[in-house]
Amino acid sequence: SIYFDYDDFIIKQQYQELIRVTYELMQLNTQYTLLVEGHSDERGTTEYNLALGQKRAESVVRAVEQLGISRDRIDAISFGEEKPLAIGSNSVAWGKNRRADLTLK
Repeated sequence: SIYFDYDDFIIKQQYQELIRVTYELMQLNTQYTLLVEGHSDERGTTEYNLALGQKRAESVVRAVEQLGISRDRIDAISFGEEKPLAIGSNSVAWGKNRRADLTLK
């Protein structure tokens, strides 16, 4: 997973290695596709959180695409606040829920 700051969809430097490894795995096996699921914490409206989750997912898609993986091998979806990783209304839970999950299929 890639975690984001509050109200942000910029990929932090610490996650560049995960992006690179994902790219390399997809290069090694051209049958792989990538599913990127964008998530947000519970703050904000449902519509806003769905849009923010989509922006997070798309930022990961763009990063993998820039390395050379075709967009037709990548799917992006937003769940907004609907699938939290952590339950709670505090900074720890919110930090775990502001993420994009990457799944190779």
